[in-house]
Amino acid sequence: MPNLICLASWNADLISHVARPVERGETVLASAFEILPGGKGSNAAIAAARQGARVAVLARVGDDDFGRMAFDLWHHERIDVRAVEVARGERSGVAQIQVFDDGDNSIAVYRGAGIGLGAAHAERARAVIAASKLVMASNEVPVACTAAAFVIARAAGVTTLLNPAPAQPIDDEVLALIDVLTPNEGELLALAEMDGEDIDHLTGTSSSGSATSHNARLAAAAHTLLARGVGAVVVTLGAAGCRVYLRQQAPVDLAGHHVKVADTIGAGDTFTGALAAGLVAGLPLLNAVRRANAAAAMSVRGHGAITAMPTLRELDAWLVEQAG
Repeated sequence: MPNLICLASWNADLISHVARPVERGETVLASAFEILPGGKGSNAAIAAARQGARVAVLARVGDDDFGRMAFDLWHHERIDVRAVEVARGERSGVAQIQVFDDGDNSIAVYRGAGIGLGAAHAERARAVIAASKLVMASNEVPVACTAAAFVIARAAGVTTLLNPAPAQPIDDEVLALIDVLTPNEGELLALAEMDGEDIDHLTGTSSSGSATSHNARLAAAAHTLLARGVGAVVVTLGAAGCRVYLRQQAPVDLAGHHVKVADTIGAGDTFTGALAAGLVAGLPLLNAVRRANAAAAMSVRGHGAITAMPTLRELDAWLVEQAG
């Protein structure tokens, strides 16, 4: 039986490599083009599977070549697909991605058949959810499906993890069902549903752009979410690493790793999946976060979302190398 189930968004990544962001109304020539597997949920599921978790995906894909691409990939990664629905006459999701020369990217996602995931799909997967150690999702999955799955998980004592990307409001009823939340900085501030003046008032700082002011704003936003019911907030900070917020505890900073960046597609998904796998393996939260932080750093060394996602053995070896 799987010990981790992912509510998985799926899309094919259509990737154009361009020197810089394209302006409105502008046409530029791309230096390269690729079609690669993507979707935050699918990516995180693969990251978790490579880190040793026994993963199942709950997903909905189109009856098209991109949908068949998903099944081929998941079978190759030894992911359980029994909870995947093929939507007849519908298209699979697509992400149009621009990768810039500095390794950064911009992404527009069409969710396709995945938009049809709902509470009924979670209910049909009740037995797998209740028997798992962890359920993870992202905001690319319709909230009705996530909420229903997390209710089932909470009743069964199963850990829940949400990567809240793309950023969108989350009701308190859903926040209270989240054991671990993994936003980036922008998502964290957006989820707190406070504008700059609200956060400045709470922290006694001004929006001057200083590092101290910014960190205070992040802390205020994190503790707002903790007060609304989230168990732990793990904020990814890009090259700077990540920070862990818990109730009534000082935040814990984990520095980033210095690597040569090919592109950053899938780094956050790698972090989420590796963190989930660490928790399923029984690691304490901070230990699981340390491994996720390193796995995300390794992932940016290759092009595309999953190319450089490390296996458990590769991550162990790299951590030994870094420590030496």
